[in-house]
Amino acid sequence: MARIEVCKVAELPVGQIKGAGEGETRVLVANVGGSLYAMRAICSHEGGPLDEGLLYENEVTCPWHGSVWDVKTGKCTWFNETLKDEPTYKVVVEGETVFVEV
Repeated sequence: MARIEVCKVAELPVGQIKGAGEGETRVLVANVGGSLYAMRAICSHEGGPLDEGLLYENEVTCPWHGSVWDVKTGKCTWFNETLKDEPTYKVVVEGETVFVEV
């Protein structure tokens, strides 16, 4: 299992997302009400950068084509076609640093 360092806890306020990693291991971490959730940051529709999307409550919207994803489950909650779920990952906070285990 690999670990990706994402950011410092203070850099991820409630209602925000941060991306980290490269290629197929690009992930996002979302702060939803003080709890941290991680999922793959590559939209399964056409590879859009989900970590550059907008977070509203527990859903992130892909900036390319508007698909909406639940950051807690990795499931697509809205789009005009069925999309494959995105994997979710464990978030680990050590000291003041946020990591994702992929």
